[in-house]
Amino acid sequence: MLFNQIAYGTIHSRRLGTSLGMEIMPLEHKLCTFNCVYCECGWNEKVQHPVLPTRQEVHDALEAKLQEIKANNEPLDVITFSGNGEPTLHPEFKAIIADTCALRDRYCPEVKVSVLSNSTQLGRADVVEALRMCDKRILKLDAATDTMMRRIDQPVNEGLDVETIIGWLEQFEGDFILQTCFLRGEHNGERIDNTTEEELNAWYQAVERLHPKQIMIYVIDRKTPEESLEKIAPETMHAIAQPLKEKGYEVIVSC
Repeated sequence: MLFNQIAYGTIHSRRLGTSLGMEIMPLEHKLCTFNCVYCECGWNEKVQHPVLPTRQEVHDALEAKLQEIKANNEPLDVITFSGNGEPTLHPEFKAIIADTCALRDRYCPEVKVSVLSNSTQLGRADVVEALRMCDKRILKLDAATDTMMRRIDQPVNEGLDVETIIGWLEQFEGDFILQTCFLRGEHNGERIDNTTEEELNAWYQAVERLHPKQIMIYVIDRKTPEESLEKIAPETMHAIAQPLKEKGYEVIVSC
């Protein structure tokens, strides 16, 4: 499932409410630093020269949508950057976020600006600065062991490890939303399951280290490129959340 417009929706998000989606990756294919087994956009494609929307194109598309929403008095909770891959890969990401915040302030100051990121570009100062401008930084950590992270997320940079990602996340001193997808299945003959005792213990330790202001845990909801994946039962998801809730964390469970 690919998004073929720069500004799309509004749509109802399970975790964010009424959302205006922003696509700043290529409109024809996925471009990402992960190749997640559960990604609704499918597998990565090898493209020699990917074409990204320009900063001006993104500005104009967003402004037109916000004008339309305001004229029609439509509800809107959040402007969300996600879509066909990793939005922080855009070379003008920081400038695009600055433009977005300015347009939001002009047309709908009560609306939040949100970015869903896989955390792989947090070693770049410009990306961190851009994310600090946003109201909601929703940052991924699908597993806290290298083995399971690589099985689930399949990073393009094979040298990337969990300790590096956690170190980058620590820059925000807890002022971010941690997002984790829980799933089971098999891929390339290897078992995938980040709900085992070993995996959960490692993940809980990472949560304690990062102390995020909110945690979003969710299950697969649409067709996945790896067809063997299983949707985790609601009772299991709530059981995963319970120890964190007892410690005072705000945990949103999407089943």
